[in-house]
Parts: sequence; C-alpha cells; structure tokens
Amino acid sequence: MTSTTRTLPKLAPRSFGILFAVSIVVAIGNTGLMSILPAIGRQIGIPDAFMAAIFSLSALLWAVMSPVWARESDKRGRRPLIMLGLSGFAISMLCCGLVVTAGLHHLAPWPVIFVVFLLARALFGLIGSASNPATQAYVAERTSRAERTQMMASLAGAFGLGTVVGPFLAPMFILPVVSLAGPLFSFSLIALCMLIVVWRLLPEESAPRETRRLAGAALWKDKRLAPFLIYGFLVATCQTAQGYTLGFMIIDKLKVSPVEALGFIAVSMAAGAMAGLLAQWGLIRIFNMGPKTLLRWGVALACVGNLITAFAPDYWTVVAGYAIACLGYGFARPGFTAGASLSVHMHEQAQAAAAIAAVNGLNVIIAPLFVTLYQLVHPGPFLLNAVILAGLLAYALKNAILRAAGETGDADEEATLAILERSDEGGV
Repeated sequence: MTSTTRTLPKLAPRSFGILFAVSIVVAIGNTGLMSILPAIGRQIGIPDAFMAAIFSLSALLWAVMSPVWARESDKRGRRPLIMLGLSGFAISMLCCGLVVTAGLHHLAPWPVIFVVFLLARALFGLIGSASNPATQAYVAERTSRAERTQMMASLAGAFGLGTVVGPFLAPMFILPVVSLAGPLFSFSLIALCMLIVVWRLLPEESAPRETRRLAGAALWKDKRLAPFLIYGFLVATCQTAQGYTLGFMIIDKLKVSPVEALGFIAVSMAAGAMAGLLAQWGLIRIFNMGPKTLLRWGVALACVGNLITAFAPDYWTVVAGYAIACLGYGFARPGFTAGASLSVHMHEQAQAAAAIAAVNGLNVIIAPLFVTLYQLVHPGPFLLNAVILAGLLAYALKNAILRAAGETGDADEEATLAILERSDEGGV
C-alpha cells in the first residue's frame, strides 16, 4: 500500500469562532445555574450542602463518559460529537427548569425534588460531556505547537466570557410566571440555537482518520500526562470549591435574602471572570507565556486570592480576593491544558482532551465537602485551598515533567503526522 504525506488542515477563523461560541453557551448555562443555585435551594428549602451536591452525579458521569466520547469522536468525527454534547446540555437544562418549577410550587417534598434535580443535571454529564474532548481535539488538530498555548488560552477564555455573561443574564430571565426556573429554560433555548449553527456552519475535519489511533486507559497512567492531570484536578478542585462557596458567603456576609443577594453574587462572579479573561486574552499573549510559566504563576496568584477571601472583612474584599484567585486560575488552567496537549502525539489528542475534561469535571464531586466545611468554619474552604495551591507551586517547581512543560516533544506537528503515515505503510 502506498500513501502520500498529508498535512493537517488549518483552523479557519470561522470554525474557531463557532467552537468559541459553543464554549460560551455551555459556560453561560453552567455559571448562570451556579449563580442562582443558592437562591433556588433556599427558596425550595433544600439544605446548602445538598444543593452543592446537585452537580456531583453529573461530574462523575462526565469523568466516566469523556473517554468514551473521545473514542467515538475518533471514529465518527468531531462535529457529530459536538452536536451530541450540545443536545445533552439543552435537554438537561430543560429538565432542570421543570424540576425547579415543581419545587418552587411545592409539588413534592424537597428530598424528592433534590433527587429528580440531581438526575436532570446528570444528563449533562452523561451526554453533554461529548462536546468538550471533541472541541479541544478539533482545535489541537489544526494548530502547530507554537500556536497551541495561545489558542487553548483563547478557548479557555470563552468559558471565562460565559462566566461573565451567565450570572448577569440569569436574573434577566427570572420572570413572573417561571420565576427562578426562567434562566434554565432560556439556557436550553440558547443551546438549541447554537446546535443549529454547528450543524449548518461548522465544517467536518479533513484530518486523515487513519492517524487517529485509539488510545486506551493506559494514557491516564502515562508518565507524560500524569503530572498534568494531578495538577489539573487539584487546581479545578480549588476553583470549584471557591466558586461554590462564594454565593453562600456573600449571602451571609451581606445578611440579605437569597434573591436580594443575586445581584451581588453576579458582580463578584463577573469580577472573577474578567480577571480570568485578562489572563487568558491579555497577559498570556502580551508576555508570550508558555505552559511552564503559567503553571507556576497560576497557583501562586490563586493561593494569594484564597488567603484574602478567607480573612475578608467585607463584601468588596471578598470580590477582590476572588478576582485575584481567578486571575491565577486563568493562568493555571490553560497552562496544564496546553502542557498536556503538547506532551502527547497528534493521534493521542482526543484521549488527552478526554482525560483533561474528566479531571475538570470529577472535582465537582468533592464540592459538597467544601460547602459543609464552610458551614462549620467560614474561612475553612479558602484556607484549605491556599494550602493545596501552595503545595502545587512546589510540585510545579520540582516535578521534572512540569518543569519542562511545552519544551519537549516534536518540533513540528505536521512532521509528526507524516512520520505516523509512513509507519502505517509498513503494515500496521
């Protein structure tokens, strides 16, 4: 059998714009739901720790299903899996809206509402998890090593922008008839519109299918990826813990009703999101920061932000601490995402993306423990975060893989692809 050397297709600006919009839509829905979750729980009468647990089953399913969907995207293409993920997100939001409506009208006891809410949200982890690894692999297959850190940071910036919009958009959809369920119905409709855009306008990739060699579970244990996954899981855990406890802290700090606190929660989340965008869209590009630098500065700044939040005497100090922490997360998350992508070959991108997606979701299972800790000792979650982040700084400085993040591997991804194709000619 003979074969000609193929080059990877370049990432078209329109295609990246569509993927960017997909990420924004998902982020708007998730952070919008997170911002109104404390109000929903206290209006229905569901205890705080139980409300934090709403995301837990979804996170577990996200971690389990991400590798499955990554393998499917290797076989079926990236666009079909992106569309499947958007469908799962839309259905999950619609079901969550119906459950919240039932809870607000006291159609069932709160334990029943909680269980059904948990299952409705779980649809996102089960089906919605299809889009994340497919999106990341789509971008990785079309960018060179030199471009990838900035492109991954830009894609991460989409989540940051969605984090700004979500909390501000959610209160606008709290209407007289649907009340707190209104934002969830609206997010479902927005996702359906985005699904149509992907279907009509996103081109399917033309990367050679034979170069996508399916990787197994061993990739999770691969010494090239393991340090990034450990780092990523702990960073995501700290960010999730801080985000989940933020709303409860602001309600308690201001001593106002949950609904009255929504505007203050939105402002604080927007400040954090803007800080993250400053990192991902501004500072990373201005200073041409690579994964190694991002891994170190990210956890250092996040540690300082958590210490400020832990000892904040008033609302605005809480906002400042959260913003500084988010600036750090805005460095750290593109750092480990790009570092992990650059540490593996092109044909392993989907599975690497799945592993990253899994650790980004799996940490949510632990969130109720941080909320419980907050109820016992208000500064507790933020002090624990600071300890974890300080440990990660030491890890980033001492671990050989993280110290060399982005500096090892093939100099040119197109050359890697050509080598893989020639090896296929040898009878693989």
